[in-house]
Amino acid sequence: MSVRFPAGGPRWGRWLTTAAVIAAAVVLALVSCAIVSDGGKSSGGKPSVAGPSSAPDRPTPGKSAAGCTVSAILVPSCGVWFGVAANPLGDESWDEALPAFEAALGRTVDIAHYYNASPKLFPTAEMIKRAREPGKKRILLLNWKPEMGRTWAQVAAGDPEVDQAIDAEAQYLKTTFPEKFFLTIHHEPEEEVVPAPGSGYTAKDYAAMYRHVVERLRSQGVTNAITVMNYMGTPHWGSQPWFEDLYPGDDVVDWIAEDPYIFGSDPEWATGLGRAIDRVQKSYPAWPGFYTWASKRHPDKPIMLGEWGVDRHLGETKRKAVFAMMATQLAAFGQVKALVYWNETDFDPVGATELRPGDPSIQVLRDALGSAELKPPPVPG
Repeated sequence: MSVRFPAGGPRWGRWLTTAAVIAAAVVLALVSCAIVSDGGKSSGGKPSVAGPSSAPDRPTPGKSAAGCTVSAILVPSCGVWFGVAANPLGDESWDEALPAFEAALGRTVDIAHYYNASPKLFPTAEMIKRAREPGKKRILLLNWKPEMGRTWAQVAAGDPEVDQAIDAEAQYLKTTFPEKFFLTIHHEPEEEVVPAPGSGYTAKDYAAMYRHVVERLRSQGVTNAITVMNYMGTPHWGSQPWFEDLYPGDDVVDWIAEDPYIFGSDPEWATGLGRAIDRVQKSYPAWPGFYTWASKRHPDKPIMLGEWGVDRHLGETKRKAVFAMMATQLAAFGQVKALVYWNETDFDPVGATELRPGDPSIQVLRDALGSAELKPPPVPG
């Protein structure tokens, strides 16, 4: 299991705890791949998309001036959302880190990404402020660990204390935050699976836990949570015999996400062993790549890069090249409709992904995001 930094609270370390994960990271690094290893942070339908995505779109609530639309589950019909998990740098708070990142980038992000755990209610007042900031509307992406020390199996079975916390969260959302937002329930579960029957942490236990939480929220009248199933998505985990059992079901999942990172000697988006999207590995020949797997198994689901980043140790020349190829190379992945950056000074095994004011690569990234291929409609609301 792993720990991340809590949004709005003191920063925690991030580490790996299983030999399998460490070994996988070493192998991936040798072939210029990336792996993300993390767990919770304490404190974030079937779509139908017209245009470049292969997923058909649901009825559209409104049109932008440019004619692009946003579906009922927040799928842009053109372009992609760009967001960030702006980790606090130096003495920053989580709330201060977001505008600092945007100042460095030179634009407001579409998605603000935060992390939460029960029994604390969310979104916090600071998160709501950022969602509603005049002239800077942002969609919230809220990761949530609801277990409160229970196993996945215990949550799925209806643990009374957890259910009480879910109900309290439902009431809080209905009275405090009616806007649509992305909700991820216990992201990146792969490294926490214990396959032994009765462990409480099997892949099927996870799927049942996720389903229980979503169905209970809905039964309490929550209609604005756009649910995201967020995988690590690396070849090592995708090749596990239990991987398919993690999926909770199309009726409780609106978006599918993976968390690719970009480092190595020849970083790219779409080609080569080290590519960020649809990564494959010779050690796992049966794995077709996450995008191929997700788009074939769930062709109606939009796909999100829930966390991604480019290692700044690659140097500005390579970082600029990665950002410059975004518009053309992402065109091959029409179901990818959101890119959420992980901005951090340094962490293992990926490295530093921080974008700093004055980095030459920032202008290249900003230009790519403003291109006709990637520019989305305005955030609704």
